[in-house]
Amino acid sequence: MKLPSYIVIYRRLLLIVSSLLFFLPLPLILRTKEAECAYVLFIVAIFWLTEAVPLSVTALLPGLMFPLFGIMSSKMVASAYFKDFHLLLIGVICLATSIEKWNLHKRIALKMVLMVGVNPVWLTLGFMCSTAFLSMWLSNTSTAAMVMPIVEAVAQQIISAQAQVKATQTTYCNGSVNPGLEMEEGVNEHETNEKTENTKPDPGHSDDAEKIPHKVKLRKNTVTGIKYQTKKDHMMCKLMCLCITYSSTIGGLTTITGTSTNLIFAEHFNSRYPNCRCINFGSWFLLSFPAAIIILLLSWIWLQWLFLGFNFKEMFKCGKTKSEEQKAYGDVIKEEYKKLGPMRYQEIITLVLFIVMALLWFSRDPGLFPGWSELFPEYPGFATDSTVALLVGLLFFIIPAKKLTKTTATGETVAFDYAPLITWKEFQSFMPWDIVILVGGGFALADGCKDSGLSEWIGQKLSPLGSLPPSLIILISCLLVTSLTEVASNAATITLLLPILSPLAEAIHMNPLYILIPSTLCTSFAFLLPVANPSNAIVFSYGHLKVTDMVKAGLGVNIVGVAVVLLGTFTWMVPMFDLHTYPSWAPLVKNETMP
Repeated sequence: MKLPSYIVIYRRLLLIVSSLLFFLPLPLILRTKEAECAYVLFIVAIFWLTEAVPLSVTALLPGLMFPLFGIMSSKMVASAYFKDFHLLLIGVICLATSIEKWNLHKRIALKMVLMVGVNPVWLTLGFMCSTAFLSMWLSNTSTAAMVMPIVEAVAQQIISAQAQVKATQTTYCNGSVNPGLEMEEGVNEHETNEKTENTKPDPGHSDDAEKIPHKVKLRKNTVTGIKYQTKKDHMMCKLMCLCITYSSTIGGLTTITGTSTNLIFAEHFNSRYPNCRCINFGSWFLLSFPAAIIILLLSWIWLQWLFLGFNFKEMFKCGKTKSEEQKAYGDVIKEEYKKLGPMRYQEIITLVLFIVMALLWFSRDPGLFPGWSELFPEYPGFATDSTVALLVGLLFFIIPAKKLTKTTATGETVAFDYAPLITWKEFQSFMPWDIVILVGGGFALADGCKDSGLSEWIGQKLSPLGSLPPSLIILISCLLVTSLTEVASNAATITLLLPILSPLAEAIHMNPLYILIPSTLCTSFAFLLPVANPSNAIVFSYGHLKVTDMVKAGLGVNIVGVAVVLLGTFTWMVPMFDLHTYPSWAPLVKNETMP
């Protein structure tokens, strides 16, 4: 076997060894706590970005290396791996487990789609709204995985309905051939010779082409093998797939529990600035919900224009006869909803607990009026969002869902126990333990940077950036985060950058929220590639999309997302947190070089 083959086979091992050796002069030559912590930071960063080692395994490195370098004791590092964030996550996963187990998510999604109708323009908006709403409370990946089977069923109905229409039209044609179609076939034949796969009809002659579908070779889905009857069918399938993955990401922006990056930010911020107490479920919802709504609507318009064209007359036509395609995928949505039957007891209880959890989160410390946390004045700040999540989460293990019965020797059926809404085994299957360890490693890394003095040193070295306009600093950080998150895990990206951005804000005497909030929101904008996040990979696996489709559409959504986040940062978020003033809860950093 030749040397290049060995390099390819053992490339990850070579990367691991070379990284460890390349940065080794930092702790061996400089021999300072800052340099030793920087060594750990560089190694973790490289392993996270390249995934040479699984992300969760890399997250364990601070627990190994910090005690060896004398930066933190083993007990201190271990305590950083489980914090308030993890209790909040446990409660949220209990809710998500029950919602998925009893199919409440499917009922919500189908009902919202039925409410907007079967016009293709409004149908996609219905799917986006229902997906975004579910993603507020469930993980982005789970939401995309839940909704995509419904979307795929609708897509198959679109294709089959169009085939039936064409078959009817072909019968009326009685085998006659339009000379213009023969010319079109000749044009398309040249394109067919250039590609090994079947081609689409020329969009300029799509109306004529639909009259004799057997004359024009059609593009085939690479996964299912089903042929698209028209180019519009294919574009509609692409549009619906992208709507699902993008709206699942956008919906996750709106709540602290909507995505892991929001949770990581909240825990990091509240740990670093314990006197602030300004980031909670209600305040985050107020700052992010307007941005998410604007991004969702603009993304919908962009995707509609990109794949179907934006026809306002088509959008608002009322009282006109529905096409065969619209009737077909309207029927399949109604049929799917009908299969669910009437709302069951378990769904009702889950919905009630879901509403109770949301109300308790919003009313804990809303800011506009005294919240229920004021009922415990002797313990200020003791009850957090995780308290609510655990309270409601535990109820899912207690409230009966159904009776368990057994048949006696006499043939009589008797009840002997009851099953709760969820079981521990079901909870474990939904709990993202890899995220738990990954986030814990990020917290340990942040604590190590602080205790070693590396955070302060980084902040002082970056203090010359204070001469730049704040808007430019925020723009640069947003673009940096958005670019990095396309090739690295969202959670790893935010975990890596928060210990750098926080001291940067302190060094240039900028309100930390001014730079941390937009950076956190932009961490979710992984829209360009199928591998950028799991929800992208899920919709890509259905075979309707090419990578170029996702890049072209995702670039526009990325631009929209960053622009709206910047707009929100400079407008409605400023008075919410007094962003133009350096707060008293943030430490004052002297701008002098450390020895």
